[in-house]
Amino acid sequence: MAQLTGNNLISTAVFISGHGTNLKSLIKFSKKKKSPIIIKLIISSNNKAKGLKYSKAYKIQKKIINFKNKNIAEKNLLNLLFKKKIKFICLAGFMKILSKKFIKKFSGKIINIHPSLLPKYKGLNTHQKAFNNNDKYSGCTVHYVTGKVDSGKIILQKKVRIKRKDSLNNLRKKVLFEEHKLYPKAIIKIFKN
Repeated sequence: MAQLTGNNLISTAVFISGHGTNLKSLIKFSKKKKSPIIIKLIISSNNKAKGLKYSKAYKIQKKIINFKNKNIAEKNLLNLLFKKKIKFICLAGFMKILSKKFIKKFSGKIINIHPSLLPKYKGLNTHQKAFNNNDKYSGCTVHYVTGKVDSGKIILQKKVRIKRKDSLNNLRKKVLFEEHKLYPKAIIKIFKN
């Protein structure tokens, strides 16, 4: 299998909280020759996350982490990640904020996909905010994760035109479609450097 890094595939964990559509697209990408990653672990903060079904479908180990006590959750999570020799983390609709301490352990090795053209509209309800401000464009951003929410260095972005006839749901679908293409491209860009 062709490697971009010249050595073995990079053991990766994907963190989810919901539907897991980006997880699915990352798994499909990881099976391709050009992919530098292998997904070894799916982490969910929600035991009802629909994305957990991909664990069974693709035979990838899953772990549900209860974040009621963040310190304990992160300690357990770090132990698991180190035990599984995880070198890279992709956040894909993960609805928990990781502590600076946790992020430090994986400094420069955690990325996230966000449904806006950062630095615009950090946090939640990005499509609603774009609508409210009559923006002509929305989009998505893949960025490094730092201690500040949605503030890390931008890796790649993709603009999506907001048309007059677009509904909120329609815009969400259009952006999500682009997310599925942008995330793999960003990963290739990272490991080509």
